[in-house]
Amino acid sequence: MADAAAQPLVMVAAGGTGGHLFPAEALAVALAKRGVAVDLATDERATNYGQGFPARQTHIIPSATLRGRDPVSLARTGWRLTRGTLRALKLLADIGPAAVVGFGGYPTIPPLIAASWRRIPTIIHEQNGVMGRANRLLAPRMRAIALSLPGVLDREPALAAKATRTGNPVRPAVIEAAKTPFAAPERPAPLRLLVFGGSQGARIMADIAPPAIELLPLAQRAHLAVTQQARMEDLERVRATYARIGVPAEVAPFFSDLPARMAASHLVISRSGASTVAELAAIGRPAILVPLPHALDQDQLANAKMLEQAGGAIRIDQAAFTPDKLASEIARIVAEPERLIVMAQRARAVGALDAADQLAGLVLRVAGLTPGLATGPATELGTG
Repeated sequence: MADAAAQPLVMVAAGGTGGHLFPAEALAVALAKRGVAVDLATDERATNYGQGFPARQTHIIPSATLRGRDPVSLARTGWRLTRGTLRALKLLADIGPAAVVGFGGYPTIPPLIAASWRRIPTIIHEQNGVMGRANRLLAPRMRAIALSLPGVLDREPALAAKATRTGNPVRPAVIEAAKTPFAAPERPAPLRLLVFGGSQGARIMADIAPPAIELLPLAQRAHLAVTQQARMEDLERVRATYARIGVPAEVAPFFSDLPARMAASHLVISRSGASTVAELAAIGRPAILVPLPHALDQDQLANAKMLEQAGGAIRIDQAAFTPDKLASEIARIVAEPERLIVMAQRARAVGALDAADQLAGLVLRVAGLTPGLATGPATELGTG
């Protein structure tokens, strides 16, 4: 690797949740392999997910999410974003990055606005099937736009002209997990269910999954083993239900090795955040997806529809996500295990293991670190 003092630097900006930080982490690893140092600009939440982020330095930039349109809320948001932009302007002058790459979330607005003012090359990456509010605000100012999924900018030719479809970068742990081939359960081995609600968990999974499994016929229930993420306040009741109905279950508030647990599972039940869907597709695992219903952009619905249309997932909207409905879907799958093989294959067919490399190449070109500038109509990519 190049001498640290001579290394080019790229700043990565991401909101402080797993959905934004995980693809940013994957890009950082890919850039490091190319001799490029990375700094991370984020918010305070990153301490929950980003302790192991491979950055030279992490910078906390003031930002705010728009939570109301009344004058007081607008003024508070505007003031914090202004403070963040001023802080980012000074930071960019101090560290001199070759490019700034944003992964969505309001914490990306100050550094990317500041970079555009300083004429530093800028790229945003959109993980979802619809463009989020922060990225939509930034997109007209950006030098290039990277997309995970096709069709996101089909109705916006001005933005599509500078878009490239790279796929959604997945962490090294996901690439490692993807090496495990899917094998349908064969009795007496159990069918392994993995239940989780995204990086921040979801109470609805605790409310629905254990009662649904209790509704299964005893003969089917006897061949299940469950791993479930649950919030601290839900742990005991979830464990108690599985113990009472005699289903082996590991229940915890967080699994640091979630990609490996996905690979070890026959069926995943989860929300449909962008990183979750990308990891399911990359690893190639069947899923029952329950999109978060209240998102303003309906991004999780778009993500779930993509994997559902590919044949790799079953989508259940939250209004229909009841113990009876979930039990019927699990019962059908337990009765037809060969269906899991087909779903796994179809999920894997839309996965992109090389997305981090694709995005790293785009960043280097936009930054002028390799010849040529990657612009033009959004391109398709192979399955990796």
